[in-house]
Amino acid sequence: MKRPICITCGTQYCDMEVDPETCPICKEERQYVNPDGQEWTTLIDMQKKQFQNQIIEEEKGLYSITTAPTFAIGQTAYLVRSNGFNVLWDCVSYLDEATIQAVKDLGGIDAIALSHPHYYSSQVEWAEAFQVPIYIHQDDAKWVMRENERIVFWNGESLKLMPHLTIHRLGGHFLGGAVLHVKDLSGGKGLLLTGDIIQVVADQEWVSFMYSYPNLIPLPANKVKEMAQKVKPLKFDRLYNAFHRIVESGADEAVQRSATRYLQALEGELFHT
Repeated sequence: MKRPICITCGTQYCDMEVDPETCPICKEERQYVNPDGQEWTTLIDMQKKQFQNQIIEEEKGLYSITTAPTFAIGQTAYLVRSNGFNVLWDCVSYLDEATIQAVKDLGGIDAIALSHPHYYSSQVEWAEAFQVPIYIHQDDAKWVMRENERIVFWNGESLKLMPHLTIHRLGGHFLGGAVLHVKDLSGGKGLLLTGDIIQVVADQEWVSFMYSYPNLIPLPANKVKEMAQKVKPLKFDRLYNAFHRIVESGADEAVQRSATRYLQALEGELFHT
């Protein structure tokens, strides 16, 4: 028996004797199947190669975790240390003893929370290593490829993990797409971790919103307007996406400004003739 990991999206599957024919997460329009065809690996095979996780302190109370060399989508997970409660936001596929020890040295993990299915990766391996629950919105339950009793499916528009830590469902990129609001970091001004439910663009004073990033499928105007309204009451000075792009300050205003620009583009107001 083995637990296959899709090389394109990094999702780990449950125990099986033979690799699946396809990866449902990659097969649908928000992701893609590698032009060379579906390929699989396992965590054990990855541990035999030159992979390692790099853990960097981004600011007080926030650490990024990335895998080198880049694997699958190449996202960043974040370890949030806030008032004695540590959350792993999103996940990466690679995990080894060195990573486990490094995270334990930072106080360990009390919970794992996910923005959307593209970053489920090896979430169960992480949860079992640290003996913690995984929080996933019920709307995205069908995308879980390795079921486990540690997974907690939550409903509604928000889930308060602690008074200073709240997950908010925005939808958009995925139906259960979520962001994590941390009130007490960034010098007490608050920060928002968004995966790519809200995506920081090349000009890091702006963000954008998409249904599919690799296939460049936009979201409709009413959905972007709804997402912007949901985060409007939140106060956050800084925003981190899943690819080490950061809106350094005034991030709450940047989201609203960017949503307005997005809507103007859909209505044709930005085009010059």
